[in-house]
Amino acid sequence: MQEAAGVLKEGFLVKRGHVVRNWKVRWFVLLQDKLLYYKIEGGKKEPSPKGRILLDGCTITCPCLEYENRPLLIKLKTKTNTDYFLECCSREERDSWALDITGAIHAGHPVQVEELHRKKNSFKLLENISLHHIVERMCDSSAGIKLTRNLEQGNRYKETFTGSALVDWLISNSFAVSRFEAVTLASMLMEENFLKPVGARSTEATRYTNLSEQFLDDSTALYMFAESSKKSTSSREELQFNISELSGTIVKQGFLVKQGHKRKNWKVRKFVLRAEPAFLHYYDPTKEENRPVGGFSLRGCLVSALEDNGVPAGVKGNVQGNLFKIITKNDIHYYIQASSKAERAQWIEAIKPLT
Repeated sequence: MQEAAGVLKEGFLVKRGHVVRNWKVRWFVLLQDKLLYYKIEGGKKEPSPKGRILLDGCTITCPCLEYENRPLLIKLKTKTNTDYFLECCSREERDSWALDITGAIHAGHPVQVEELHRKKNSFKLLENISLHHIVERMCDSSAGIKLTRNLEQGNRYKETFTGSALVDWLISNSFAVSRFEAVTLASMLMEENFLKPVGARSTEATRYTNLSEQFLDDSTALYMFAESSKKSTSSREELQFNISELSGTIVKQGFLVKQGHKRKNWKVRKFVLRAEPAFLHYYDPTKEENRPVGGFSLRGCLVSALEDNGVPAGVKGNVQGNLFKIITKNDIHYYIQASSKAERAQWIEAIKPLT
């Protein structure tokens, strides 16, 4: 899973199937004229691609909000009207993929590329914009912004949305062209008391004097409608994990391949690293429920890179390269594979200070 000549970008994405509309993790490789995707078996990319998406004549939609439980989607429509839905692990990763795919689609058309860069950096809100109209649209039961329950510093809040979710919604509904425009518009909604921040992170940002800095385009910053109740009174939902361990600040997240404890098979998981308290959780990216399928405290853990020559001890199957191991204080061993040496080093560097 290393870069090859002519590769513009590569990495894990979650793809919706065409026949059976389930979601599968695939390894995607972006070339100048096509997007290839591969099946991963035993931590290895299969030699032949599972499929390809020809980029000539493609249109891209990002953000794509057609699936309310999958807010990090990119939609590609080919010139034969075939739709592809690709899900990323974070807003930053999604925007990076969208930018690179868009660049490949318009390669050789400098005028279109220049127009895309102009829009990306533009700042020109709609004339005679009505904040009341925007809020009415936000509250629409079918097309409005999705309200969810969220955790912030151990408190559970209901009917909230994240800063990045609102920015996506404003762009998707053509109230703004760029993220900068959408952030400024969201700040105006707060200033006019249509919205209010929830929790320490988003509240702290309101102290800035610059209007565009008062609203955070961030997946950990929470907001709600001004008339909403502040805290949920029914916080005793059945959760697989304690609320406190999921309320820490997200330090890093991304797709990694993990060896199972029982069957010892290798599966792609979305890992989320949190601090205060320090936990590492992993999720099944093919499922819509945003609940971890596993996780552990990092206090007292040992993390180290494994040798790249041969299959290290404890690793099942012919899996080698870019591996690292985490040993918990209870002596449970986790074997994890990154997509490159650089990514492995980044994860180890992020985890070590939290142990």
